[in-house]
Amino acid sequence: MNIRVLKDKCTGCKLCVKACPFSAIRMEGKLAVIDYNLCTLCRACLDACKFGAIELKKEDVIASHRLSPDEIKQYKDVWVFAEQKDGVLQNVVFELLGEGRKLADKLGSRLCAVYLDEKLNNQAQELIWRGADLVYAVESPKLKNYLCEPYGKVLAELIQKHKPEIVLCGATTLGRSLIPRVAAAIDTGLTADCTGLEIEDERRLLLQTRPAFGGNIMATIICPHHRPQMATVRHKVMQEAPVNKEHKGEVVKTIVSEDKLISRTKLIDYIRESEPTVNIAEANIIVSGGRGMQGPEHFKMLQELALVLGGAVGASRAAVDSEWISYSHQVGQTGKTVCPKIYIACGISGQIQHLAGMQSSEIIIAINKDPQAPIFDIATYGIVGDLFEVIPALTAKFKQIL
Repeated sequence: MNIRVLKDKCTGCKLCVKACPFSAIRMEGKLAVIDYNLCTLCRACLDACKFGAIELKKEDVIASHRLSPDEIKQYKDVWVFAEQKDGVLQNVVFELLGEGRKLADKLGSRLCAVYLDEKLNNQAQELIWRGADLVYAVESPKLKNYLCEPYGKVLAELIQKHKPEIVLCGATTLGRSLIPRVAAAIDTGLTADCTGLEIEDERRLLLQTRPAFGGNIMATIICPHHRPQMATVRHKVMQEAPVNKEHKGEVVKTIVSEDKLISRTKLIDYIRESEPTVNIAEANIIVSGGRGMQGPEHFKMLQELALVLGGAVGASRAAVDSEWISYSHQVGQTGKTVCPKIYIACGISGQIQHLAGMQSSEIIIAINKDPQAPIFDIATYGIVGDLFEVIPALTAKFKQIL
């Protein structure tokens, strides 16, 4: 109860009631009363009250959540959430294990993986071969398909029980849904979409680096007063952990209470998108189209080039918003972040939102008829010309060579 109404100052004017966006304030006679179950400490009522009748003890709010140095010392180990789909570990997990191994070695702690699924099968051994010293496994038929509530509750319970110092997860669709929920539940911080991780030796702090302001600056974020330190990491920005079949590890199977597996939602069906090209998140070569493609029918040209190169088809937000191609192909700040070896941008002007999702590609090839297009500023190679002539010519030449 860090916010309260001062009875001697409240005049019953009802300005705070009208200002509260969460309906957390009601009148009892001529006195405003706050419902603490609904209040989010948004401060709207403080700004609305002209009589200074509402008091918020801001320092108490911050201090109440901080851990003491002795409490922080209780947290050990580096954890990696082992995301899987249909029992198959996602590649981002191996990248996290590679980076997690470096962090754990620097901290002198264990590297642990957390695996949730219907059955463990051989995944634990694969995680151990990739560097995990310990695998926490939770098996239940209710964990076969990802649902944010049971996954979130189970992971939060494991963290509260075992107290890891660092928790890493892929910045995938699943990770972006799951980890913020867990961080809120256990009252700690979270840095999203990290591209770099380091350890500050003196305080054992995780230095979490991520692009900010559309990729114009790199921000390094720390979490000094809370544990665990949590981060989601972009796919394809870190090296995968090598397979070492000599590495030994332990599997700890954990049973959770049934109430942790309850979900208010259920999976009705899962429909796979049928595409002849590979997923853009996994592709080493991506051929992307933007507004310059002029229509959905012209994306067939990009698909032909991608098939010849063994790559994937991407798109800018403009193309997706125009319904020329599905959202699963969108690259950019509001789509997927990719880091292929080669990114071919066709008819894409190069707005900052798109660049934020692909500018870390090793080689960027831009095809655009406008020589002043911003995409040329970051391109490794640029082709100024009509893409309807350039792309078929490239496709034909690659077919001949490959």
